[in-house]
Amino acid sequence: MTQLKHILSITLAAVTLISACATAAEQLTVQVRDKEGKVLPGAAVWLTGEGLAADQAVLTRSYKMGQKNRAFTPHLLIVPKQAEVSFPNYDSILHHVYSFSPAKRFEFKLYRDQPQALTFSATGAVELGCNIHDWMLGYILVVDSTHFAVTDTQGIARISIPSARHNDVTLKVWHEGFMDLDSPESHALSAVKSGEQLNIQLQQSLGMLQEDFSDEFDDYE
Repeated sequence: MTQLKHILSITLAAVTLISACATAAEQLTVQVRDKEGKVLPGAAVWLTGEGLAADQAVLTRSYKMGQKNRAFTPHLLIVPKQAEVSFPNYDSILHHVYSFSPAKRFEFKLYRDQPQALTFSATGAVELGCNIHDWMLGYILVVDSTHFAVTDTQGIARISIPSARHNDVTLKVWHEGFMDLDSPESHALSAVKSGEQLNIQLQQSLGMLQEDFSDEFDDYE
């Protein structure tokens, strides 16, 4: 019995390793740096090209832009065009969420418990605010792609793509520090393949970003 358990343990470990390798092989790794050469967290990266088939799972995924601890979570959410996004309020206080962005203008007045959701049918950056808590800032980036990711603290984005080689692909990068939020940077690539790593450096300087802060005297319920 002990020997059988040992064999099963080895088999499960092998399956896990194979699964991890397969996942890595189906990803394109992109490291983004700013114009000064520093790694850039919080950048949206996505791929477009005629040969890139749409990922149906991404199209039907459940997307959420929540409010928690008086902040938008996640700070940046990427969604494909026509995605439905819900806006759950995880706080015990009310929020008044709005956007004046051309890609999606909307307003949810003073809500907490009632469900809220919207379909985002136009591509572009949607800047979010809260009329009650002025410091709250978030973004929904609507893209014409199902192959996208956000860079981590090391400036690395891992984009899931089919394992085949893809020619004539455009890699686009967006960051909230861009002066024009509706103009992502485009980088033409002759070919990409899953398992590769790309290094991208922005061509433009970033503007000043809003510092995180909260109003410790805000007791609004």
